[in-house]
Amino acid sequence: MEQVAGTPLFRRHARGVRPTAAGEVLLRHAARVVASVGAASQELAGMRDRLAGRLVVGGFPTVAARVIPLAVAGLRERHPGLTVRLLEGSSQRHLRAVRQRRAEVVVVATGKGLPDLDLDGLGRHELRFGRGIGIAVAESNPLASRSWVAPADLADEPWIVGAGAADAPQFAAWPDLEDPRIEHAVRDWPTRLGLVAADLGIALVPGSAADTVPRGVRWVPVRSDRGLERAAWAVTDAAPGPAAMAMVGLLQHHAAALGTDPHR
Repeated sequence: MEQVAGTPLFRRHARGVRPTAAGEVLLRHAARVVASVGAASQELAGMRDRLAGRLVVGGFPTVAARVIPLAVAGLRERHPGLTVRLLEGSSQRHLRAVRQRRAEVVVVATGKGLPDLDLDGLGRHELRFGRGIGIAVAESNPLASRSWVAPADLADEPWIVGAGAADAPQFAAWPDLEDPRIEHAVRDWPTRLGLVAADLGIALVPGSAADTVPRGVRWVPVRSDRGLERAAWAVTDAAPGPAAMAMVGLLQHHAAALGTDPHR
């Protein structure tokens, strides 16, 4: 190394060697070169495995508020050559888009209290959420201090319920309550949660959207043996491509990861 550099690079001592000033300069440049070579190797390896093209993704509002953005961000980071576009609208519109090959992945919900969806011939990939159903309450509400509530605790509460499209997942009062008191029925989630923040009622909010409640609102899980008996699915074509399956995997990952900090 000293022959190539044309100058002494090390000081020899009885206990070993130490770099000279020239050696320190070479060491600094060598570290940069090694890092650049490593970065180039990593980028070249990524290009061999990188997805490209366009991917259209859709989903119902509460999953579109948190899980889908996280999955899209993860996909863009891993595959920057892939362009992702979000599709808004009803679940029926999303499914039509998949069948007509105008969308690759859409998230829909099925179960008790929801309209029947025609999923025949499509790929279904279940999303298992780390959080279940909960309620959004004003921070001034006594329930806000609870770590969890039971359905019986909600019997006398006024409710803010959904009034959206008939084929979209709606959240009314807790289903087992007898004659719940409905204060307001509104279409948009921001309005719904604004009414909650003003302490005009409480609202059911799935765990998938627990992190999106605004300032002045707290999400509290509901513990019940029955729950809402609903399931969420990432729906694809019967033979999805690698980009669609990469998105499905990220949706499943971020859905399951919810719940690590349920009290925010």
